Formats: sequence, C-alpha cells, structure tokens
Amino acid sequence: MTLVCVPLVARTVEEMVADAAAAAAAGSDLVEIRLDFIQGFRPREHLPQLLRGCPLPVLVTYRPTWEGGQYEGDETTRFDTLRLAMELGVDYVDIELKVADKFMSFISGNKPEKCKLIVSSHNYEYTPSCEELANLVARIQAVGADIVKVATAAKDIVDVSRMFQVMVHCQVPMIGLVMSERGLMSRVLAPKFGGYLTFGILNSAKTSAPGQPTVEELLDVYNIRCIGPDTKVLGLIANPVKQSKSPILHNKCLQYVGYNAVYLPLLGDNLASFLETYSSPDFSGFSCSLPFKVDAVQCCNEHDPVAKSIGAINTIVRRPDGKLVGYNTDYIGAISAIEDGIGGPGSKDAVISPLAGRLIVVVGAGGAGKAIAYGAKEKGARVVVANRTYEKAVSLANAIGGQALRLADLETFRPEDGMILANATSLGMQPNIDGTPIPKKALSFYDVVFDAVYAPKVTRLLREAEECGVKVVSGVEMFIRQAMGQFEHFTGGIEAPESLMREIAAKYT
Repeated sequence: MTLVCVPLVARTVEEMVADAAAAAAAGSDLVEIRLDFIQGFRPREHLPQLLRGCPLPVLVTYRPTWEGGQYEGDETTRFDTLRLAMELGVDYVDIELKVADKFMSFISGNKPEKCKLIVSSHNYEYTPSCEELANLVARIQAVGADIVKVATAAKDIVDVSRMFQVMVHCQVPMIGLVMSERGLMSRVLAPKFGGYLTFGILNSAKTSAPGQPTVEELLDVYNIRCIGPDTKVLGLIANPVKQSKSPILHNKCLQYVGYNAVYLPLLGDNLASFLETYSSPDFSGFSCSLPFKVDAVQCCNEHDPVAKSIGAINTIVRRPDGKLVGYNTDYIGAISAIEDGIGGPGSKDAVISPLAGRLIVVVGAGGAGKAIAYGAKEKGARVVVANRTYEKAVSLANAIGGQALRLADLETFRPEDGMILANATSLGMQPNIDGTPIPKKALSFYDVVFDAVYAPKVTRLLREAEECGVKVVSGVEMFIRQAMGQFEHFTGGIEAPESLMREIAAKYT
C-alpha cells in the first residue's frame, strides 16, 4: 500500500508537534519532519522533543539550500543531526544523492535496522528522459538506498508519463513525484504505479514542494486508499483547471456506485499530445473544457452525430480497442436548464420547447457557445451569436442560420423585448470574478439571463441581472446535467446518482 505522508514545515518545535497530531487525526500514515524549516534549531534539544510528541512514524529530512531546502550550515553538523535522528529511532532518514557516499562514510555504513535510508534527487527545472531517469535510479540504488526518491518538475503534463514508466520497472521501493500543478497526477496515482509513498499537506499554507495536494484531498476526494493497478483513470483536461468542481463531483459519485476509477484535474497544454501519450486503455475517459472542446473533434476517431453537428466535444471515451469516441453533453445540460428557467420545472419535456420562436443571444463562439447555439436552434429559437473575435461569431452564425454581432454591439442591441442571454465564455470565472460580457444597463433588455460559468455560483453577470429584475439561470444546473451524461459515458451506462450530484454541487459550488 502506498503510504500517505504529511510534510511538517512549521517554524517552531511546538507547532511541529501540533501539526503531527493534526496529521494523525487527518488519517496520514507518517510525517516528514523538515528540520531545515525550524528557526533556531538545536538538534540535541529539539529532536527528542519532536519524536516524543509525534504519534506517527517519522521521516527526518534536513534539506540544504543547494537541493531546494532551507539549511545553510556545514555538512558535518547536518550529517551529525541525521545520525542522531537514526540513533533516536526514526523510521526514515532522507539524504541527497549528491552527498550520499559521504554520508555513508560518515556513519561508517552503520544504521539501525529499523531505519530505512531514502536517497533522493530533486530536479526543479524539468523531467529528464526515461533513459536518464532509469540511470539516475540505478545510481541511487548503487549507493545503498533502501528507498529511491526522484522528484522532477513538469513543464507539460506529458512529462509525468516518463516517471510512471520508470516507477513500474523499478526493482526497489521508489518514490517518484513530478512537481507543479501539471504533475499532480504523479502524486494521486502513486498507488497505481507502485509508489512507496506520496505527500499530502495539511493545508495550502504548509507546502514543502510545488503541486502538493492536501491530505484531505488525497483521502476524501481522490479516495487514494482504493486506487490500485487496475483503477481506471478519468479526468478533466482544461487550462485553467484548478477552479473546477468536477473532480469532487465525479469522484464522490464513482465511490457511491462502486466503480473502480479516479477522476483528476489535468492541466494540459496540447490535447492531441496528451491523448497520444496516455494511450493505455486504463486512461479511459476525459472531460474536455476550455480551450480544448473544438480541438477534441480532430482528436477523436469517432463522433456522436450530435457532437459532430455541433463541432465541439466535451466528453471523450476510450474504447477497449483504443479508439476515441467523442460526445457532447453540454448542449443537453445548458438547453434543458434554460428551458426550465424560462417556463418552470418540466417545461423541457413539453412537446413544444419554451425556446421555440424566442430570440437568444449566445455570447461566445467556442465549444460551449457552439453547443448552446446548436441546441437552441434545434429547439426552434432564433439565434444571435456575439463574440470578441467577430469572424468566429460569423462562422458559427452561418453554421446555424443565425446572426452575428461583435461583443461591443451588445451594449445597444435590442431588436425586440423578451430576449434570452446565454454567456458561454469564461468571463466572470474564478479567479477573474469581476469579468462580465455585457454592461449592466443592457441587461434590462432580456427576460432571462443564463451563465455557463458556475464558479462562482453567482457571477457578476447573474448578480447584476438580478439587480435589474431579470430572471437568472445558474451555470450549476448546466454543470450537473452535463456531468450526469458524462458519468454514464465513463461508466459504460451506470445511471448517474442525480440526488447525490445535486447535494455535492450545493455544498461545493
């Protein structure tokens, strides 16, 4: 079983002891005591205090500045402190590969049988090739490591695949981690690829390396205790991605129905490269969001007819034969939410849609905009597309037989009363919550305003529309409904637990 380790980076011994207790309460298996973070550290006084007050097994690290830590003193003092930690009965000691030979000589090759030596190498710039990583692992093994630790940096999410390849072939226990947000899946999927341990922080203020999730996220969101070699990998590939609530929603529902999969936030830069790199059948399904919904069309081998007509995909499923099939659940989610907003509950099931004959202004000509414009047209609405790049608005308007506007035109566009506005851009999404696609004074032209953005739940657009007395429809409704469709595609037809999804969405959005 992959161990979950909480790094302790407090500045005082007292805080360290308190954080160790918090780590135990949170469900951690062990703690890493980062001695280099303690101000005024006195080894022979403070180490016994730390170990007496710790309810969990301990990994001691005294990281020098030249390896990304905070210790600036001489090596003899540092080595002596690590030897003292061994003598006091710690379970693990970390020493850097660059000085591992010297440390082994310093302790004359003697260490307590209970204490395991982790020999580590950190590359804060990039992730080397598979061959270079394999050679590095061999060098670490050669100096007498009980456990190999290699930490690199991800410039692109595909870099993580090289670490996975080396981990699964390593003949000794290995900790293989790729730092930064693009490397998150190396930390969550450590159990799938045989990692000895992974790090989870107590909170975002107590990080010891870039891209570390919290211990709560590892245990409660990603359900890391249940991840194994056969676990399927799902995820949202987007840029940005960390604002998304999809991982919480899907993971809770996957756990509820007992489906062996984990859903990850995947910060990507190139969708085609990602799909080509992670081509194993175990990487079985992906949600696509900004800016990849249109690119996804070219990446799929087959397309659901509706997705092909829309020209945008938000769901990709990898079949057992390796073929990628694209779907679009956005249009169902958005259109049904807007219909309910116009006509009240159940109106989406009416023979004639409440959208029929209405004028809807869709802001945005990307993937979500295409889905809403297509869906509205299918329901009999007259569609106007407004976009910052006018040429894209013209292209989409021509495709669905509508009218194109520049975004600035919305300030005065009022051909009739009773219009519907649908924002399908990221304007107003966290962290840029002050964004809005249309001036407040123009919102009074509309009867209903819908915003596809759901984080925050009440965007500036929706808040200002309500202030103008206009009926609003939150993007949370679209989020839930499109997620239900995705869940069923990902799980091979298992019905999505709608009530649970709504409960989660209410709690986290």
